[in-house]
Amino acid sequence: MTQETITIENKTGIHARPASIFVQTATKFKSKVQIQAKGKTVDAKSILMIMSMGLVKGTEITIVADGPDEAEAVKALKDLVASKFGEE
Repeated sequence: MTQETITIENKTGIHARPASIFVQTATKFKSKVQIQAKGKTVDAKSILMIMSMGLVKGTEITIVADGPDEAEAVKALKDLVASKFGEE
C-alpha cells in the first residue's frame, strides 16, 4: 500500500470538473485507489463519492492506492492535485 497526503490548493476545491479529471486519472490504474479526508474514505474512481466529500481549498486529503501500480497511481494523482487541476 502506498499513500501520500496533500492539501487542495485550487480556489474552488474539487468541484465537478476537477473531480472528473481525478476519476479519469485514477481509472487508468489497476490498483484500488481511495481518498481519505474529513474522517471518511471513498473510492477515488467514483465521481459521486468524491463530490459527496465536499473537498474545498485547504482540505488535506490522503491518496491511498493498493495494487500492482500503486506508486504510479499515487504519484499521478498527487501531481494532479498539486497542479491545481490546471485551473490557475
